[in-house]
Amino acid sequence: MKIHRLILSYCVFAFSALTGYAQQNINKLDSVSPVSFLSTRLASDTTAVPLVMENSLFYNYNFTYKKRLDSIQKQIPLSYNESVQRYIDIYTGRKDQMGKMLGLSEYYFPIFENALKAFNVPMELKYLPIIESSMNSHAISRVGATGLWQFMFSTAKGYGLNIDNFVDERKDPIQASYAAAKYFKDAYAELGDWLLTIAAYNCGTGAVNRAIIKANSRDFWVLRQYLPLETRNYVPAFIATIYVMNYPSKHQITSQKSLFAIKTDTIQVNRFVSLTELAQALTMNEEDLCTLNPSYKKKIVNGSPEAPKRIIMPSVSIASFANIYEVLNTHEVNMDTQIIQASNDDRRLHKRHAELSERKSSLAYHKVKAGQNLTAIADEYHVEVQDLKVWNKLKGNSIVPGQKLIVSKTQGLSKHGDAHSGKKYMSYRSNEKSDSQTSGRL
Repeated sequence: MKIHRLILSYCVFAFSALTGYAQQNINKLDSVSPVSFLSTRLASDTTAVPLVMENSLFYNYNFTYKKRLDSIQKQIPLSYNESVQRYIDIYTGRKDQMGKMLGLSEYYFPIFENALKAFNVPMELKYLPIIESSMNSHAISRVGATGLWQFMFSTAKGYGLNIDNFVDERKDPIQASYAAAKYFKDAYAELGDWLLTIAAYNCGTGAVNRAIIKANSRDFWVLRQYLPLETRNYVPAFIATIYVMNYPSKHQITSQKSLFAIKTDTIQVNRFVSLTELAQALTMNEEDLCTLNPSYKKKIVNGSPEAPKRIIMPSVSIASFANIYEVLNTHEVNMDTQIIQASNDDRRLHKRHAELSERKSSLAYHKVKAGQNLTAIADEYHVEVQDLKVWNKLKGNSIVPGQKLIVSKTQGLSKHGDAHSGKKYMSYRSNEKSDSQTSGRL
């Protein structure tokens, strides 16, 4: 018994020493670089969610952070765990970036809140554009996801956003916010959980529903392992963003003044108006006016009596308004005013069509080695066991050494699985309903 006590005491001591040493290293790393926990960075995406290494040991637990998250939790559960802590470490280290987000939030958050309130969805969702686009209306991902809320073309059209040769309402903060709020309401009606709804905004409700089946659970933290890698990190990053935006002063983050820190007026016009001429009449920088009106592709507001268009501009006095009256009411735009609806600008689809023509006759094979099973082979090639069974017409899980298996066929893309996120792997799925019919931005 005495020997057992000695062994137990030694183990406790060794564990304490190990965790203490690890904590010291974490502090050192954080003081050198705020992104030391990154295993990789998805630099090709619009605003990539950084990836963090997963450890089974949570040695950096911070009761203060947990208490703060609990204090701001409302409708969406703001869980505190190792993954959330790691993103808090990352974002609190990016003081300049988060300071800019604080400045932009003063302008954008009231817009987001109005839209979210209209559809009776949680106000916390207003933080998503921070990790989606860094609140940049002109953000465009590698595959064409566009605007503050990163809508793909087909979903944008499905949620009533107009895209033609003059306007792309995915870049309109007001219109896109209402479309996003409607998506959240629809996704929540299907999934019944807000963390799952947020995950679906990243990878599609189809991927979330498959993860639910595999995990036999509707708890995000339980089924998380069955989601695409970026989505596993997307929700913790979202929670960490809420924390940092609510407690910036605790981490020496100060708000940076943005262009939008001005009083603005909104007017409706029922004719074509040149933003260039309007900027001249307002004696303001043309690009600044275009920044306030980011959805107009040609710096032309294509208003009509049937469909008036919104212009946002700095507030002007009654006396100054006379200077812009002529631009708004009498100036003619010297260009073809025919409106042509856009067919599709989904870069991912264009790329896929080209890739499919190259892949049609191309299959990848694997020769089964002694001791291998379908699960090990599926993990090696980043595919699903079910896909291996379908491709190879296997009725069960039995395979034998020397057997030749198809391990790659024409590959389906998920929203963030490849082209959108810039990752090297593909998301595979069997012949079932595509996420493109259910995803938030597909």
